[in-house]
Amino acid sequence: MNWKQIKWKVRYYWQYFPFTLNTLLCGAAGWCAYKLLYKPTVKGEDPSPLLPFIILMGRMVMWFVVGLIALSVLSTFISYFYYRWLRSNKGYKLQVEFTTETKKGKKTKLFLNTRIEGVIRPLLGFVNGRLYYDDNIMTDRFGLLSNKWKDNSFVRTAITGRSRLELPDIKEYELKGGFVYFQDMLHLFSLAAQQPVSGHFYQPPMLTNEDDADVFPKKTETMDVRIEQLRRVEGEPLNYKDFESGDDVRRIVWKVYAKNRELVVRIPEMYEPYASHLYFYASFFASVKAQWLGEGYLKEMLNYYKNNVWTVYDTLSRKEWEMRFIPDQSFSIPEQLTDMEKAARIISNSGWHKDASLQQYFNPKSGTVLCVSSLTDPEELRNMLDRCDASTVVYFVKLSNVFKHFAPLGWIARLIFRPPQDRLSRLRTRWTFSPMRFAIQKREKEIDEILKRSQVTSGVL
Repeated sequence: MNWKQIKWKVRYYWQYFPFTLNTLLCGAAGWCAYKLLYKPTVKGEDPSPLLPFIILMGRMVMWFVVGLIALSVLSTFISYFYYRWLRSNKGYKLQVEFTTETKKGKKTKLFLNTRIEGVIRPLLGFVNGRLYYDDNIMTDRFGLLSNKWKDNSFVRTAITGRSRLELPDIKEYELKGGFVYFQDMLHLFSLAAQQPVSGHFYQPPMLTNEDDADVFPKKTETMDVRIEQLRRVEGEPLNYKDFESGDDVRRIVWKVYAKNRELVVRIPEMYEPYASHLYFYASFFASVKAQWLGEGYLKEMLNYYKNNVWTVYDTLSRKEWEMRFIPDQSFSIPEQLTDMEKAARIISNSGWHKDASLQQYFNPKSGTVLCVSSLTDPEELRNMLDRCDASTVVYFVKLSNVFKHFAPLGWIARLIFRPPQDRLSRLRTRWTFSPMRFAIQKREKEIDEILKRSQVTSGVL
């Protein structure tokens, strides 16, 4: 068992420890109050006439507070053991559901909805929960503060809660379990009950600044949408058909006739005024050192890239074309989801990889939009763009932008005020002197030059 596993075991079993810091503080405050109100009178002192009355009132308040706290603590234990009975006899447990919301500002948020049937809330107390996921990472505690009432009755059937989850990465997470805590009014006791929670949920990408472009589909599946410019179809040299009456004799392939004694003609090039689907590609291929893939720098770059890819997809999906997102990795996506939901799930689940290269992934004949990152191999991009024309739109996401900040101000804040709290802030302060920074920026300059010299329509994000 390594140090990481030992640390997790200690943290896991610490959840069952019933006492908190408030227990110590409240005990110390009670002891001080008792000593102050019940200290013996020193002989020879001339107490104030009001002192006995003040001490009497203080004792009454102290015992009232003690009684109220004791009642709350007692109800906490009763609620806890009643829930344990419900759990073992009726199978009641913490139910979780994840939902996403996009506000007017277009920032997508992940919410956790929780519910427990039949629970009695402690008097003036609280019921909280906590989940752990992936490599036994724990969420912050969340409250179950609302009541679910029976229809047309004052009988409470369940307690519910709704809280926002802020997770570090845009990806799919696997639930491993959870806890439910019963706490009194002052959080003197925290009684934990383990919960067998399982399932998957994902942090959705967020929208950034939009960058629109004129795009035209290259793929025809229906004849419903007419396009402004004609699209070339068929007409490749190897597309043949049998010679029929009325065919142009100049298109007869005499080499085939000499070999097989069959008259075949080349299919002439045609220009189709219809196109129905816009094929969207986003490459997550990372042409970098293998040891870089697990570093925090590339995790933050991945989040930034996903947000920009999602923004491009969302912008183009508002046009009249029907979108088709072509992933470069294999996923199991529920069929009942809409195209937008499937695209969001694909983007969230995608990660940097070294499997399908850009040339293996992108099809210039059907692909209209391609998103590439600063981790793309410049030489491979150059070879692929040679097969594209001006109808192909390439969005280049500069990953170094995620670490842009005013460096001196960040160093001053870290040295004088407080250390950065999140991973991105910590990485930004070290990015200036990172060897990865020089390699990434050099590659971004190469990709910029390649896009400027190519025929494609390009945009930089």
